[in-house]
Amino acid sequence: QLQLVESGGGLVQPGGSLRLSCAASGFTLDYYAVGWFRQVPGAGREGVACISNSGNRTYYIDSVKGRFTVSRDNSKNTVWLQMNSLKPEDTAVYYCAADRFNTDSSGPVCHLYDYWGQGTQVTVSS
Repeated sequence: QLQLVESGGGLVQPGGSLRLSCAASGFTLDYYAVGWFRQVPGAGREGVACISNSGNRTYYIDSVKGRFTVSRDNSKNTVWLQMNSLKPEDTAVYYCAADRFNTDSSGPVCHLYDYWGQGTQVTVSS
């Protein structure tokens, strides 16, 4: 069974850091483009960062550029989102998502994702 499991969320003070993990099971992550999303209550899901299959291409929304870094290790079937200089407005449930599509070469790095994790809560507060 194809499954994505996020971990690493928690409570952190403004300016702090967290590293989210997205572990895949039941499939080989090499063939999948991956994205990170976040959602706050009452709002739609917002795309945060995307990474291509090999990790050679990445994309970030403007509000996280220079603070967040997405990476992956296909040998470990895992994708990470390193979040630094966190702000209260980063508070949300964070999800990873995957799609069997190759975004290494051209076109948008982000894609329509078919498979989703259950989410992990990130709270930035003093």
